[in-house]
Amino acid sequence: MNAMAYTRYELLRTIRNRRFFVLSLGFPLVLFFLIAGPNRNVHNLDGTGISAPMYFMVGMVAFGTMSSMLSCGARIAAERAVGWNRQLRISPLSTRSYFRAKVLTAYLMALLSMAVLYASGASLGVSMPASDWLKMTLLILLCLVPFAALGIAIGHMLTPDSIGPALGGGVALLAFLGGTWFPIPSHGFLHDLGQLLPSYWLVQASHVALGGHPLGTKAWIVIVAWTLVLAAVARRAYRRDTGRV
Repeated sequence: MNAMAYTRYELLRTIRNRRFFVLSLGFPLVLFFLIAGPNRNVHNLDGTGISAPMYFMVGMVAFGTMSSMLSCGARIAAERAVGWNRQLRISPLSTRSYFRAKVLTAYLMALLSMAVLYASGASLGVSMPASDWLKMTLLILLCLVPFAALGIAIGHMLTPDSIGPALGGGVALLAFLGGTWFPIPSHGFLHDLGQLLPSYWLVQASHVALGGHPLGTKAWIVIVAWTLVLAAVARRAYRRDTGRV
């Protein structure tokens, strides 16, 4: 199996898994309408000058894309459990091509989640210039890189039985510390802790739509540092799991 064929297979397999596909896209969407729907006529949420649909749309975009990226770990864990990884290792498919397919699939799910939430936000009156939509999308895609590495790492460290609760709890915690559900105070322990996490800067990337400042040097240092650390952890977990050196 060559790299192109496997990538196409991985994309089709993910889309045809209706239960996974619907839940991955549907959960953030349902949360958005449950929270933003009753507040669709609130145009100044808690004195921020921002409408409730827009505020919660960008929050759910951060939450949904983070979940999409980490979901590649669940697919890796499932494949390990049935021995599919071992079959692939004796095929011509390279390790790099295998992981590239996983990351591309995760990004596809993230893009679909963004598109669905953008359309849902527009249905509740969210509107902004096309340049802001594009800027927000590009920043979010860049800030998702460390989560791809994290997904690969946990996919090789956890079993299918344990990865579900780990992903659910992990995403919820990262979303909480990142400020998805409510603004992080401008000072204090939560603020200091949040700025050390990639989820905080992912949320800030989505907040560009709310008039937030472009990500600065500190943000990119945190994103790059976590990407390098998590990539190293993923490499070590893969080698330990497969016995490769």
